[in-house]
Amino acid sequence: MAETVQTHLCGWMVLQRGDGTVLLARRSGVRYGEGLWGLPGGHAGLRESWAAAAVRETNEEGGVRVEPADVVPLGVQRYVDGGYAGVDAFFLARRWQGEPAPVSECSEVAWVDPAQLPADALAWLGPSLHRLLRQGIWLDEQL
Repeated sequence: MAETVQTHLCGWMVLQRGDGTVLLARRSGVRYGEGLWGLPGGHAGLRESWAAAAVRETNEEGGVRVEPADVVPLGVQRYVDGGYAGVDAFFLARRWQGEPAPVSECSEVAWVDPAQLPADALAWLGPSLHRLLRQGIWLDEQL
């Protein structure tokens, strides 16, 4: 019989400028990844889609508004990270309104080359962005 675990369902937004850089936010005041760079995003509510969660969190954390029609599914990955297990859904947006700025649950934002992430980024972020953006691998179930 398979072991059951509480599964986190998260939606993450990859905001990408024309030069290929992506928006990262330094996590602050959160239980997971405190002080580390990550994508805007987080847990989907009980009746909220992954895309809606990514759009909402991008506004709440990075201060920019993304229209749902401008969001493209990018990929899905399953993970086990310490005491956490879940499924991450990634979305790509190349259009948004507003200028990125830290709002809540982050202390700063920056445009970063996804191939040259800061050393203090979430450990899974670099490999995930590489698979999604450079290799075009949309499904990753490796634990």
